[in-house]
Amino acid sequence: MSPPESPARTPWAIRAAGLVAVAAFLFLVARFWHPVFGFTALIQLDASNDEIKLTAFRELPVYVHRDTGGYDGLYYAQLALDPTLRNPQFPAAIDNFAYRARRILPPALAWVLGAGRPEWIAQIYPLLNVAAWLALAAWLWRFLTVDSMRGWLAWFGVLFSAGALASVRLALTDLIALAVLAGSLWAAERGHKKSAVGICAAAALARETSVLALAGLVELPWFSWKNVFRALAGLVPLAAWLAYVRWRIGPADAGWGNFMFPGAGLVEKWRAALAATSTVNDKLIAWTTVLATLGLTVQAAFFVVRPRLDDRWWRVGAAYVGLMLFLGTAVWEDFPGAAMRVLLPLTLAFNVLACRVRAPLVWLVVGNLGVFAGLLAWRDTPFDGTELAATRTGPVAAIVQTGEGWFPAEQHGRHRWQWSGARGTLHFETWPRSQSARFQLNFALRSLNPRTVVLRQDGREVWRGEVGEKLSPQSVVVPIAPGHATLEFSTAAPSVRESPAADARSLAFALYDFSLSVAEK
Repeated sequence: MSPPESPARTPWAIRAAGLVAVAAFLFLVARFWHPVFGFTALIQLDASNDEIKLTAFRELPVYVHRDTGGYDGLYYAQLALDPTLRNPQFPAAIDNFAYRARRILPPALAWVLGAGRPEWIAQIYPLLNVAAWLALAAWLWRFLTVDSMRGWLAWFGVLFSAGALASVRLALTDLIALAVLAGSLWAAERGHKKSAVGICAAAALARETSVLALAGLVELPWFSWKNVFRALAGLVPLAAWLAYVRWRIGPADAGWGNFMFPGAGLVEKWRAALAATSTVNDKLIAWTTVLATLGLTVQAAFFVVRPRLDDRWWRVGAAYVGLMLFLGTAVWEDFPGAAMRVLLPLTLAFNVLACRVRAPLVWLVVGNLGVFAGLLAWRDTPFDGTELAATRTGPVAAIVQTGEGWFPAEQHGRHRWQWSGARGTLHFETWPRSQSARFQLNFALRSLNPRTVVLRQDGREVWRGEVGEKLSPQSVVVPIAPGHATLEFSTAAPSVRESPAADARSLAFALYDFSLSVAEK
């Protein structure tokens, strides 16, 4: 079945809703940008993995999360530093190395776009999913000929699904595979049969389950040599790469632990999801998981109750319904679960087909309830309030965090400050790790009574000045040793109570509007 021709005009309200959705997505992504770390917070490197990561990642400013447990995006990002798999540090740095190496297309793409330079690759890899999302948004808008609320719901349901947004949020390979797969089916509908098979084969190198989409590329008669050749052409690149992985690394975990008896995993997921609504403190994450599970279940039911064997999109959806029934605990567990990403092609096929056959609107609404879990994944940003300033000029970068001795930050208008009772520390982290750099510190100080404040670096005095009730702007150039350094503001004069109240703070001085920049040599 070919997609309908594009209408002459799309209602302005639908176009505006599409633009708002894209702007909302870009806003969510922008919240994870950092002037030093870029978008590497999306890679989900955790402090527990910090000591085993590749040397190149230790030398680069890559954001380290605190106590999140990390996630798979870290492994694929490191694979991008050497897609040939020859780096001797890989076995220690990458969990289940041979298994991760199967999904080589996104790492290899990041390596090519980054010209093999680690500092570029680290920034490019987490943005591949962003690019895939935008490409899929543009393609799907045209493919669905979005000119009504029905079309917009189908478009929105794919792009803001739990699986799509989780893949972007955690820098995984699923959405990239889906975008490539969509290109394969687009080519097939336009009669480019060889291209369609080749593109599908490429999608399998991003996620191996993409080979199931070959169901949408075969044609009547089903049992024919042409279909055999199509299947072989779609499977050979993945098989060849798996053979290379085995030769280079050795046997991999086959992944059979991700499967179980038909339907058992889905039933187990429903029981766990419903139980979580009364046992998990975070009710939002529990209930959005229930909605996401309901959405996937409805999508599967749509293909069961509305068979259309002659439609390639129905065949793709039916293939993934089969996969869904065999998924095991490891894929369904957690909130909302990896199944939402694994079954992204099911979500795509459901929305395309439901839109084309003009299924009752309730199918699209209930089938896309996973969008709430998708949006919830972006609820919190990883950056905490301890960071005081950051700067980057070329390869030289630094961040400054407040340490001990400071009261919580206060702000009014354009001024931001923190009081100290006597002494307060600042912790510097700098890059590159192999060389020192000079930084210009700009700040202002104020106290409740006249006093002398001294700035020391690792015990050595680098500045002192007289401080009073009026703001005293200062600019100090400080050489910082490679890696880490500690600065301390202190005063010998006793602190002063801010008021007669019983809970009044004892204050010595306040540090205002701290910023830093790389000093000229």
